[in-house]
Amino acid sequence: MTVTARADRAPATDAAAALLGRLVERGVRHIVVSPGSRSQALALVAAELEARGVVRVHVRIDERVAGFTALGIGRESRMPAVVLCTSGTAAANLLPAALEAHHAGVPLLLLTADRPPELRGVGANQTTRQPGMFSPNTRLETDLPVPEEIDEDGAGEQSAMLRHVADDALAAALGAGARSAGPVHLNLPFREPLAGALPPWLGVPGVELAVSAADDDSVPDLAVDPAGQEPSGALYQGGGGIGEADQPTGAEDHPHVLPRGRRTIVVAGADAGPAAEALAHAGGWPLVAEIVSGSRFGRNLVHGYRALLADEHLGGRIERAVVFGHPTLSREAVAVLSRDDVDVLAVRGPGEPLNLNGATTAVDAVVAATGETDRDWLGAWMRASRDAAVDLSPAAPDPDALASAVPAERLGAIAAELDVIRAPLDRPALVDALWRATWPHDRLVFASSRLVRVADQLLGGKKVPVHSNRGLAGIDGTIATAMGIAAAARAAGVPGVTRVLLGDLAFLHDVGSLLLPPGEGEPRIQVIVGNDGGGTIFDGLEVASVAPHDAMDRVLYTPQAVRLEHLATAYGWEYQRVTTRAALDQALTAPVGGRQIIEVPLVR
Repeated sequence: MTVTARADRAPATDAAAALLGRLVERGVRHIVVSPGSRSQALALVAAELEARGVVRVHVRIDERVAGFTALGIGRESRMPAVVLCTSGTAAANLLPAALEAHHAGVPLLLLTADRPPELRGVGANQTTRQPGMFSPNTRLETDLPVPEEIDEDGAGEQSAMLRHVADDALAAALGAGARSAGPVHLNLPFREPLAGALPPWLGVPGVELAVSAADDDSVPDLAVDPAGQEPSGALYQGGGGIGEADQPTGAEDHPHVLPRGRRTIVVAGADAGPAAEALAHAGGWPLVAEIVSGSRFGRNLVHGYRALLADEHLGGRIERAVVFGHPTLSREAVAVLSRDDVDVLAVRGPGEPLNLNGATTAVDAVVAATGETDRDWLGAWMRASRDAAVDLSPAAPDPDALASAVPAERLGAIAAELDVIRAPLDRPALVDALWRATWPHDRLVFASSRLVRVADQLLGGKKVPVHSNRGLAGIDGTIATAMGIAAAARAAGVPGVTRVLLGDLAFLHDVGSLLLPPGEGEPRIQVIVGNDGGGTIFDGLEVASVAPHDAMDRVLYTPQAVRLEHLATAYGWEYQRVTTRAALDQALTAPVGGRQIIEVPLVR
């Protein structure tokens, strides 16, 4: 039954109740809200759903931060978070997160409030053309009709339509009818009154949040060696990084069979997941795995892969490459995948399709044919890999010399140990300490900074959950994404710490993400900032050899001298500044009960 007016009720609120209630009923558990007038009905319904214990609400005053927070939740939970915002530039600020979600295949639901059609294009305040704002980067978008009805029993036509829209939106965000998961945009025009009493039928029967163990700050002892994992099957599909199962599956009826006899490598880019390692193991092929792939482990892992791909005796002899995820961190890998003499097969995953050579074959799943491993091919790569491996661990103390009765020997050993303890940190030591401190129950987030390339060049194999916004490899939103990942992990009761490694410019670009409203649970997160005072990533690009120093300093390095400890204090974060490896190891391994910033000064 529906009526058109009631003093204490508003069509906007009834519409918001039907739409959000259905999304929560279908499994959405996180709503990110940026306050605004036009979206007030949506926000108040979200607050009521949180009060009833069926959803978690995250309030962010900056819509760009809100979008990336929801992106991080989608990355970690594999279910889309809902973002609610008002009209105008508020909606436009969601575009960076929408683009990353599109290119990386992350589920995301954007609900933007809007003026009604009669106020568009006539100079009305805070009004722009919002329908189509995110095209062509959405899996579904629609400009909904203005709600006109009060629904007395929740069974009216308007509510039924909105529940159907919610079903379609969630399915599209999860990838139904498309090649992958991604963003969905629902534009919601409202007329005044913009909010009213909640409808009596608002509720999500049978839905309650799982009891979370995340408030327990204890961390279980999970320090096991993650390397050398055995594959669990013979069929390997993409999408292990986001939105799909991590393990190989037999769901594909007609997988692409990879015959033996061709010199093959497996390449794992961002969000590839464990399937890449499993295929390399099953096929007996070398594994080239970026640090952001989630595939960097196992016995076929290639260390120092960049130089080996450029080596004509190894990389130059490649005949076939099987690609998982989105490779972006090395020009050498891109060069191999762009060659017309290499048969490239790209396993479809959550992100954008790969076709760098114009002749890449896209497959849903692959399986290695039975047969003998080409031991000469694999052996050549593994020998070169062993030679290229870098041991970054600090020198171990000499126990015999330390216990020696000869004063000169004992004093020399003590001096050597003190030199190790006092040695200043550099980028290799920073990434090594972070890698060693992180275990399978933790999560590691890499920014698109210089440090991720250092980590990619030097770090060995370890099976840990890794995230990075490599869909577009933007500098923006890194802290917000990590906060979303940490919030989703906390809500799910997952133990461990979320650590994010970024440079000073990536940190400053997203400093607004440090703001956490009172009343929201403290995520266990460490933000590790390698601070070299500017954008030294340009040192490794061609411009460094041609541009005048003053111009480089002014418009590329963009030097800064911000006092990060003051920012930490202002935003309520614990802060440490560490200058030695021993201090960094202690900071990374001490119990983490909330939000921490660890600043590591680096030589420019």
